[in-house]
Order: sequence, then structure tokens, then C-alpha cells
Amino acid sequence: MSNMPKVKIGIVAVSRDCFPESLSVNRRKAVVEAYTKKYGDADIYECPVCIVESEIQMVEALEDIKKSGCNALAVYLGNFGPEIAETLLAKHFEGPKMFFAAAEEHGDNLLDGRGDAYCGMLNASYNLKLRGVKAYIPEYPVGNAEECAEMLHEFVPIARAVVGLSSLKIISFGPRPLNFLACNAPIQQLYNLGVEIEENSELDLFEAFNAHEGDERIPEIVKEMEAELGTGNKKPEILSKLAQYELTLKDWVRDHKGYREYVAIAGKCWPAFQTQFGFVPCYVNSRLTAQGIPVSCEVDIYGALSEFIGTVVSEDTVTLLDINNTVPHDLYEEDIKGSYDYTQKDTFMGFHCGNTASEKLSFCEMKYQKIMARSLPIEVTQGTLEGDIKPGDITFFRLQSTADCKLRAYIAQGEVLPVATRSFGAIGIFAIPEMGRFYRHVLIEKNFPHHGAVAFGNFGKTLYEVFKYVGVPVEEIGYNQPAGVRYPTENPWG
Repeated sequence: MSNMPKVKIGIVAVSRDCFPESLSVNRRKAVVEAYTKKYGDADIYECPVCIVESEIQMVEALEDIKKSGCNALAVYLGNFGPEIAETLLAKHFEGPKMFFAAAEEHGDNLLDGRGDAYCGMLNASYNLKLRGVKAYIPEYPVGNAEECAEMLHEFVPIARAVVGLSSLKIISFGPRPLNFLACNAPIQQLYNLGVEIEENSELDLFEAFNAHEGDERIPEIVKEMEAELGTGNKKPEILSKLAQYELTLKDWVRDHKGYREYVAIAGKCWPAFQTQFGFVPCYVNSRLTAQGIPVSCEVDIYGALSEFIGTVVSEDTVTLLDINNTVPHDLYEEDIKGSYDYTQKDTFMGFHCGNTASEKLSFCEMKYQKIMARSLPIEVTQGTLEGDIKPGDITFFRLQSTADCKLRAYIAQGEVLPVATRSFGAIGIFAIPEMGRFYRHVLIEKNFPHHGAVAFGNFGKTLYEVFKYVGVPVEEIGYNQPAGVRYPTENPWG
């Protein structure tokens, strides 16, 4: 998958001068050994400089990890640690950072072998706040070598997301369709996140598309599409236009990414798109997303942003779906009740016209867009990739700027049920514990739009830390509260 940041974490052990430096050095070596034994050494670099209370040694460590190509920092308190030097290191390092600490090792070595890093973490956190430095601190940041190795491993996708956002450009085409005010996109928070935005006219896109007519690369892309679709290739006559459009977007990305390393696209798809381009872009959107370039529908800029975060966190294809419709009572009674431990209100259908990658569908066919075809000729609505979404664990989430430019997010873990949807589009029956209450007291109460990003797997813990790190207030990160835990806006009398 392209368009994906790689992280290299520089591990710096710190030591306070009134504690044995060997504690930090040896404990650092043990953590690195435990990490490489389980995960390899591709993600980490062990800095040989051990900081005492010297700011000069802090500079030496900073220069060493920069020279080694590190774009993330892990400050390890092997003993109490020097609160000034260690937090200055974090302040001057440009990139995501974490702090964690060593637990004591042996009950018979608490005279000369006690490090007091449990205490030192308190001072470190206090000084980070004084300096206004953001850092990831694990839920319980003190542990032995194996436990600290796990903390490092959990930091990798968090760091990857933060690095990615700092070098991301979102390219959008056209204004949102009429009646899509819900997908409003105040751009101030994009800049606050370190993201660039390039907003273009859909006329610019149309001009670029026409310039690609007859492109010699089109037949090769058509062959790729035919191989991917297999027996689902029900609209072969539209593939050359879709290939032309795919090349248009890829060339636009190449020519417009500028100094940025990563790109996401917020694309236009209706109402004039079909009549002018002669197709719908859903299948192309799915293909680019599977290649690591997330493409949102309906010029949903924060949807594209959410998809990118999900991609770099999961290192996998994501999708963007409408939180669309309820599961009919008879379908629930026949196919879900008694087989799965969910109430009807825990279930809903997630749907989009056909933008979900083929690898995430149980089966797929190229079709026309049924809703659009109610008011347009069928032949201009072709290009959707339809099928039921594969069953399995999912995380539904979104990062959003409100109309008054405040960051807000939600995360809910659940699953796609192995139950036939009996419907059209790229669609699945989703089950999220206590979805009914989450729908009312987070999605509706907090004014979230109908689009949600879907990562395939359980990534709630990582996404929560990413959202905290990039500045979403914890009270603005909604999640599906378990039964018995009341939402602030929930009527206590039911």
C-alpha cells in the first residue's frame, strides 16, 4: 500500500545524576532486546547517548536521533530521570513523542538497584505541561522490559498517524452537493492539525479528465479492472472511462502534492458529475482507497481526513459509509435474533453507492447507481461496485470540525454480521453494542454528519490516543457507553 508513512522511533534512556546511570543503560538495552525479539528492529533505533542532568547531553542525543533518521521519539526513564533535560529533549524534537518508565526488578536489590522511575514519571508529566509539550503516555506507563516493549509497539501506529497528518494534503473537487450542509468543512482545524488543503473546481477536474482521453495507459488499467472484477464485470463498456478517470486523479495527485508526502481526496460524485463525465466514480474511489489514497464521496473533507487516519493506523484499506438505515424487524427476527447477542437497536445498515474496495466485499459486481437512475438515464449512472461487506470486526469513527471550528470525534467498535443485506450498493449489517443510545446521545446530540469511516478491525484504543494527541478534548471524543453508564444528555428516567 502506497501513500503510507513509515516511523522510526529513537529510544533515548534518561538518567538523573544521583542515580546509577547503569540502571538506565541496562534497562534500555533490555527493552530494545525484548522489542526486537518480538517485532524486529525496523521501527526503532537505540540511541547510545544516556542523558544525565546535562543539557549538552540532551543536545547530543537530539542530534544523534535526527542523524539516524528518527521521526518519532520515545523517552525512557530507566531511573528517576532529569526532568529538565528530558522534557527539553521532547520540546526540541519535531515529531510525535512518548514517555514511559522502568519498573523495579528485584526485591533483593532495592538498595543500589532502585531507580524510582515511578516517581520520576510524575515530574516528567508536570514539566511537559509546564513547557506545553504534547506527548503520548501509556495507560500504565511503568513496566518491565517486555511490558515496555508492548508500550513501544502500541506507540508505533499512533506515531504513524501523527507523522502522516503533518505531511498530508487533502485535495478536494467542487463544493458539496445541494442539501449536504452536514458535511461542512471549516478548514481552520485542518491547518491546526498540520494538514494542507487544496480546493479545486469540478470544472478543473473535468478539463483534466478530457485531457486524458486516449491516454496510452488506459488499456493497462482496464486489464487490471477486468482481473479484479472477474465474473462481476457486468458493465465492461464503462471500464475505459473509469480507467481514464483513475489516471486523471493519479496524475493530479502527482502534479499537485507539492512538498507534501501524503494525499487524500475529497471527490465530487453528483449531481452533475454523471451527466457530464458519463459515469459515477465509485469504483475508481474504491481502487484508489485500496492503494492507500483514501477518496471520500460528496466532497466530504473530514471524511477523507478520517479515512486517512484509519488507513495509517490499521495499515489496511478503509471505507466511508452512510450510517444509513435500520434493519427491518422481520429481517432481524429471521436472521439475527437468537443467533447473535444484539438487540434490533444495536444494528443498522452501513451503505454507500459502491466505494468499498473489492477486497472488503464478500462478493462484488459492477452495476449502475439505483438511486440516481430514478431521475437519470441508467447509462450515465454506471460505475458502482456493489456487494455485501465482509463480516468481521470493525471500528466506526470520525474526526470532525464543528461549524464553529471545534474538533470533535467519535469511536465505536463492533462488527459486520454475516447476514445477507437483501439490498443494493456497498452495504453491510453492522452491530455495535448499545448503538441506539450512541446514535442518539453522540451522533445526533453532537451534530455529526451521516458519513462515518470504517476500519476493518478493532482500533478504538489507538484512535482514541491519536485523537487526544492531535488536540481533540477528551470530553469531545464520543464512544458507545456500555449499558448502565449514562450519557450526560440521557434522560435518567429512560
